[in-house]
Amino acid sequence: MAVAKDPHLALRVLYTKTLAALEKLPKDAAYRQHTEGIINDRFDLVKTVPNVAELEQKINCGQIEQVIIQAEAELSLARKMADWKAWEPLVSEAPEGQWKWP
Repeated sequence: MAVAKDPHLALRVLYTKTLAALEKLPKDAAYRQHTEGIINDRFDLVKTVPNVAELEQKINCGQIEQVIIQAEAELSLARKMADWKAWEPLVSEAPEGQWKWP
């Protein structure tokens, strides 16, 4: 994995785009609420912690390059969630036993 040249900038851009994508979802959607919380917490750290090693420690999700990959994946998922509309009711009732696990 290549070393990020400016991880703070990369994360600022990704988090800003992810928050914009989340705004397209209903405010009461569970995915939006939980993801906004995580993104806002991490975004605050990116804005206030200039040292990369300290930022990695505070985010606690691996090296900063891994955090960038996670942020890219979250942005992709947030955009897909807007298309999928997972918060809407099912088109038809689920078959009996659909949600049961042995």
